[in-house]
Amino acid sequence: MNLSNVPVDSMALLAAVDAAGKRIAPTWPLDQFIAVNPLWELRDQPFTDAAARLEALGRIRCLMPADHYARLWQRSQIRDAHLLRAAAELGATDDIEALLQTLKQPAAEAHWHNLSDWLDSTRDRQHQMAWRDEITHQISQFCAAFCQQSGPQPARHLYLSWVKQIRADRGIAILMGEPGLTKAFRELPDDPQALILIALAELGLSTPDQIEAYAHALLLDINGWASWFAYQRWQSRLEGGSDDALPQLVAIRLGWELALWRHWQLRHEQGAQQLQQQWYSQLPQLSALVAQQRQAQKPLWVWQRAAEIARQQQELQILAQKPLATSPQPKLQAIFCIDVRSEVMRRALEAQCPDIQTLGFAGFFGLPVAYTPVGTDLNRPQLPGLLAAGLRVSEGGHEAQALGFARREQQQKDAAWSDFSRGAATSFSMVEAAGLSYAAKLLRKTFGLEAEAHPVNDWPVTGQWTLWNGERPLTLSEKTDLADGILQAMSLKRLAGEVLLVGHGSHTTNNPHAAGLDCGACGGQTGAVNVQVLAQLLNDDGVRKALADRGRVIPHSTRFVAALHNTTTDHIHCFSQVTAAAGQWLSDATLLAQRERATALGLAHEPCFNQPQTLDAAISRRALDWSEVRPEWGLAGNSAFIVAPRSRTRGLNFGGRTFLHDYIWQDDASFSVLELIMTAPMVVTHWINMQYNASVSDPLKYGSGNKVLHNVVGGNLGVFEGNGGDLRIGLPQQSVHDGQQWMHEPLRLSVYIQAPAEAIAAIVERHENVRQLVDNDWLYLFRLDDNGVAARLYQGAWLETKSEQEAGHD
Repeated sequence: MNLSNVPVDSMALLAAVDAAGKRIAPTWPLDQFIAVNPLWELRDQPFTDAAARLEALGRIRCLMPADHYARLWQRSQIRDAHLLRAAAELGATDDIEALLQTLKQPAAEAHWHNLSDWLDSTRDRQHQMAWRDEITHQISQFCAAFCQQSGPQPARHLYLSWVKQIRADRGIAILMGEPGLTKAFRELPDDPQALILIALAELGLSTPDQIEAYAHALLLDINGWASWFAYQRWQSRLEGGSDDALPQLVAIRLGWELALWRHWQLRHEQGAQQLQQQWYSQLPQLSALVAQQRQAQKPLWVWQRAAEIARQQQELQILAQKPLATSPQPKLQAIFCIDVRSEVMRRALEAQCPDIQTLGFAGFFGLPVAYTPVGTDLNRPQLPGLLAAGLRVSEGGHEAQALGFARREQQQKDAAWSDFSRGAATSFSMVEAAGLSYAAKLLRKTFGLEAEAHPVNDWPVTGQWTLWNGERPLTLSEKTDLADGILQAMSLKRLAGEVLLVGHGSHTTNNPHAAGLDCGACGGQTGAVNVQVLAQLLNDDGVRKALADRGRVIPHSTRFVAALHNTTTDHIHCFSQVTAAAGQWLSDATLLAQRERATALGLAHEPCFNQPQTLDAAISRRALDWSEVRPEWGLAGNSAFIVAPRSRTRGLNFGGRTFLHDYIWQDDASFSVLELIMTAPMVVTHWINMQYNASVSDPLKYGSGNKVLHNVVGGNLGVFEGNGGDLRIGLPQQSVHDGQQWMHEPLRLSVYIQAPAEAIAAIVERHENVRQLVDNDWLYLFRLDDNGVAARLYQGAWLETKSEQEAGHD
């Protein structure tokens, strides 16, 4: 919002509206769907304060209902020792019996009401549409149409477009049974700043704190679209811009409030008096509402902390076990993305032979690239949404020109066919012309005989890649710098003859949120491009010679092989030939991993469970079944991020709930690698953890609902559940619930790092985002030592912790 030429007093009011918009976290489009902490922009507050604010202003839950904790208690997942320790940590004086009684108390009713909410309180809800629902629907439909027309750029004329439309819409007054309402809309100003200032004055809001909270509450009413515009703001900032349409979205929502306020005073004198009384009596209570929610939530935070202590003690117990021995000279090395699904596959692969070594590395394999397929204008990020792509990659080699020509030709055909099929005059003739051939295609897909092709991932490639810095290819020196930094961060010691670089992706059918299963971080894409580019880079003779000149020698016998782990089927596809032994190990590891995952997929009682080949076929069919709503569980259950050498965790079973990043601090003299891990992968894993947590604790606001009812908006903007309502963000219900129970338990991420205490603390202190996550209870940060003992870093101090056995004796 431009605050130039605005009086000083007014600037403070408009700045408060801006501040409210800055409290909204982004959501990414479906084709780049990544995990996001939907509370990210509240990280400067303690998590408990943020939760109280959201509950008070938007009725948003960050804690599970009391009966969830009661079930954990009944199942002995939470025990006396966990509960008492949690109470001591949080300063609660209640005993066990008192804490159990708190689970029977009704939820606090201290909530803020927008004007439309007060009007709904006197409305006949059986026969009349609620104002809250209608306003959300109307704004949502407008935003969907506007964003499809305006393209990816932030909406500079969002408010003006809305006010012109709403002035001409007579149907709302008829639908809501309010003749004359259109007049109130026609009197709204054209300028969003003017609207905001007029509305705040008429509604009696004068202090910045009041205004920020009220504007935040209005945005939470339409949180899905607010999150979409926050994404556009995020992208603008990555590109060095400052576009922000959220104040205009506040103006739109505030325009509804002002129109209703004026309409009621004009048409409903008695109702207007009641509305004014309710409204003005509420205004001074705004901060008190948040305080009441904070007080009411205190007992549940004790239970939440107890559940987290229980899981942390299980993790520490696993870490205290003796790991399996590692071969000093492995025959095969496989470097996996740190996704929790690779933890299962790494154990399965290492179980095939003691001479196999696996490592975990941040998912984009150190390549800060965007993928531009030759012959297209696509520029697809292949790295976490936190970062901007500094480089570009496209297909290279002598076949690239022909490939680009073929792609352009195919795109023209697809565009022509799309126009033909959508035309009013030709749509029925298109069905007549293509019906039989398309029916055959539908039948093949229905019976699992044909996989659904991805519009980009399944394109043929040349097998050679060119890295670009702007409009020029990378120089040998730049490629060597890139390779050197990646090898340093990988903690590779002795190189095997075969080194697999294993990215991951998924395969599902008829799934708008498929990109979220490909990778929860890297632009919602598979790692196929990244691993192929890196394998080419590390196999390049020129790069190897330049690395050797710097003292980093890659043996001539070592060959890097790009591979992709399909997390839906647990197949690993290698992009070039591997030895027969490696191929057999990978095949056997697939069967072992499939059996471990089969129980959660509901296949444990099927006849195929004890028949490896039949089980493989059954799991593969799930990936091709376009009616399958739970093809895999993605990252459900994630609870920890471990940064340590593989020798510390080899053979230990974390149940597919842990991100494993290899790191040897003795090889990191400046701790620059550790700093990179704590400021990028650690934050990304926190985002993943919080997206899953929020999708469970409040599936209405932070989950995308029933995927059976999804309708895609604008090709890739997001989904509606049904034909309207707010834009839905977060995970579908079927991604976190099996129909009987939640498959993800909301627990804040526990991070375990094996490194000197001083180095960890110094990095936390240097980076505000990291310090806020640690000190405001958004995650737990522990240090591991050689004996397995952990200490927690919290608000600048190291606190000793206890194993489950020790806690049991308390």
